Amino acid sequence: MTRVILITGGARSGKSRHAECRARALPGGRVYIATAEAHDDEMRGRIAKHRAQRAGDGWTTVEAPLDLVAVLARTDGEGVRLVDCLTLWLSNLLLAERDWEPEAARLVEALRRQSDPVVLVSNEVGMGIVPENALARSFRDAQGWLNQRVADVADEVEFVVAGLPLRVK
Repeated sequence: MTRVILITGGARSGKSRHAECRARALPGGRVYIATAEAHDDEMRGRIAKHRAQRAGDGWTTVEAPLDLVAVLARTDGEGVRLVDCLTLWLSNLLLAERDWEPEAARLVEALRRQSDPVVLVSNEVGMGIVPENALARSFRDAQGWLNQRVADVADEVEFVVAGLPLRVK
């Protein structure tokens, strides 16, 4: 049985919707692991939209803006977990001035130990122009490395473009 599924793509590509469909197709309970933090009205609106999409559909929501590994450990055995998304989790780590590389290594090891499936959503941010400032370049590079590490341990990887999933692995 597939244990780890990585769904990646650009902004507004349909990756979250596709990930939810993949998670719904798996048997057992469903846990939505939300990494977003609502710092402004626009983000509050996005979070509300995602919650409304899952309302009444058997999801349990757990918020994990920083300690994703602990939440994965705690929820293993409760059914499929959908992590939305690794990009926001990485942003949260960087804003909290935490070293993302050891956190990424911990995540990869945790994914290897999961008994229930995990579907992870992540943005592909490295396909555009090279950012003009060091912070943006650093984030783009970190996101690329994180996606590679998770893809390496994933049983399946899908790239979503224009709402259409393309199987990569």
